[in-house]
Amino acid sequence: MEARHLRYALALAEHQHFGRAAASLGIAQPPLSTQIAALEREVGERLFDRTPRGVFPTAAGDAFLARARAALAEMDLARVDASRAARGETGRLRIGFIGSSLLDPLPGVLGKFRRSRPEVRLSLQELDNAGAALLAGELDVAVGRGGPRGAGAEDLVSVPIGADHLVAVVSVVHPFAGRPAVSVDQLAHEPLIVSPEAASSYLRPLFGADPSVLDAAAKARDVHTIAGLAACCAGVGLGPSRMRLIAREDVRFCDVTPRFRLPDLRMSFRAADSSPVLAAFLSVVRENCAEVGSRLDALLARHPAATERQPALGAS
Repeated sequence: MEARHLRYALALAEHQHFGRAAASLGIAQPPLSTQIAALEREVGERLFDRTPRGVFPTAAGDAFLARARAALAEMDLARVDASRAARGETGRLRIGFIGSSLLDPLPGVLGKFRRSRPEVRLSLQELDNAGAALLAGELDVAVGRGGPRGAGAEDLVSVPIGADHLVAVVSVVHPFAGRPAVSVDQLAHEPLIVSPEAASSYLRPLFGADPSVLDAAAKARDVHTIAGLAACCAGVGLGPSRMRLIAREDVRFCDVTPRFRLPDLRMSFRAADSSPVLAAFLSVVRENCAEVGSRLDALLARHPAATERQPALGAS
């Protein structure tokens, strides 16, 4: 039994005449009669009464036609669903991120993606090490400081989406408040507040002569928590320059001298991931972060695993 048999039966029930039904289907009458007879043999029941007044469904025919209508409607919906999934309009996207990316650029990117793909299920997780979760297959996209490292990193595409330098945040009553900049030497004599990742990795060179400064620092994962603790006079917070976007009246920001560049904020994903939802998300990233598009194109062009999926990435 095929979909065409269902359509033939429905057309015959509608027109109540083999000739008219055949004409509506664009086929000759004899093949239609043959197909209906074959359908009745397969079902094992007479579906239509042939009378001088016309052709009418039997009780078995009425029951069959109700299911046939539902089946054809489901088939139409299946085609629609398949088409929408192929365009990245449905499905799931798992994104891991560090907190500072919620200051910029994720609000613009996620907001636009949510509006353009409202039926995509977004799974969002704040993680200290989103790159490790991506390598473990637990995420589709990771946004973090620097590119993921470890086994499997060579199979990832990692593109810079933002640059930062180190800034200090202090309470409005702190002696540093109002200063445009503070030195590393001055910071070394203050209680500090830093993220665990910063303390264990990329800030180590800053206090190379005395790493105990970082070991003794208060640890706070989120930039808002760092600023909040600084406002409470718990110490001098250290974080990315995008932290200046935090709107608080009880803190002040200072540059750190000499200027200390932090690892780039990078977005990473598996090069071989052919998901239409990922392609749609990357298209939104391109639209919202114009400078990222050319970098992404260059990286994909150099990555063999991404060659086959490049055309899809530009689709919106």
